[in-house]
Amino acid sequence: MSDHLPPAHPPVPSPKIGVVLLNLGTPDATDYWSVRRYLKEFLSDPRVIETPKWLWWPILNLVILSFRPRRSGHAYSQIWDKERNESPLRVITRDQTEALAQRLAGHDNVVVDYAMRYGNPSTKSVLEKMQAAGCQKILLVPLYPQYSATTTATANDKAFDALRQMRWQPAVRTAPAYFDDPKYVETLANSIRDGVAALPFEPDLVITSYHGMPVEYLERGDPYHCQCYKTTRLVREHLGWDNSKLMVTFQSRFGPTKWLEPYTDVTLEALPKQGVKKVAILAPAFSADCIETLEEINMQGRETFMEAGGEQFAYIPCLNASPGGMDMIESMVRRELAGWL
Repeated sequence: MSDHLPPAHPPVPSPKIGVVLLNLGTPDATDYWSVRRYLKEFLSDPRVIETPKWLWWPILNLVILSFRPRRSGHAYSQIWDKERNESPLRVITRDQTEALAQRLAGHDNVVVDYAMRYGNPSTKSVLEKMQAAGCQKILLVPLYPQYSATTTATANDKAFDALRQMRWQPAVRTAPAYFDDPKYVETLANSIRDGVAALPFEPDLVITSYHGMPVEYLERGDPYHCQCYKTTRLVREHLGWDNSKLMVTFQSRFGPTKWLEPYTDVTLEALPKQGVKKVAILAPAFSADCIETLEEINMQGRETFMEAGGEQFAYIPCLNASPGGMDMIESMVRRELAGWL
């Protein structure tokens, strides 16, 4: 291409295809101000908190951001990767990105990167870097198996905001939610089967704990609730398990409004009284282990269950950058890149 450019024309990079793995985000450190910056960006998102701004702004800035950063910072410190000085979510998402890049290395024109909806690396900075590198086509891959306006939609929104400011926009595709993708269902089922087989005990029950949301979001048309139940049903059918062996709960509720039920913490507290003393639990809404899985489930949830009379508790990790998990991501990305590669 450069042979046909007029004299003094700026260099033109060769056309490339970009693949961006999008995840939720993380504070840069566990101190008060780092966590506060992250929480402010997160909780100011109208996709996440649909309360009218005039009502929510004083609650957030005068109340929540005064005390929650210290509590959240302590929770992050419990699971922080001290060797890399990063949160597990960022470490794992980077590992996934590097693994996918290796799997697509046969295509010299493909660039793989990752971005966070909240925090760093920001979606805007990554898309600008890709555009400058010559990516004329970009695939956005929100790493959320089940669609929700609070996750998938807001991740895409942030990307579209960045694209809106570009004079020369690349062509863009967005990968759909993959809650019922046969490859995802098979991979998740295998992780459960292998995880249970590796335990020194036989669980009475396996719990699939999904991130919760206010019930009113479901009533307004968000499909997340139904997709969570469908994921668990398809996995149960793949495993050939009885209905009583695998159940759905919802975690991480916030504020006084009613959220999707049954609640994970309430369920864990009640199960021992019902004779369920041995459980295994996993979090299929997350593509990478993070504070909601490592601290909220594997630490707080374990404590709740054992203090209520439980005898055995096991957490089955997210798919993360495991070979099976990466097979699934690669399969999805190659499918969505059809006609571009």
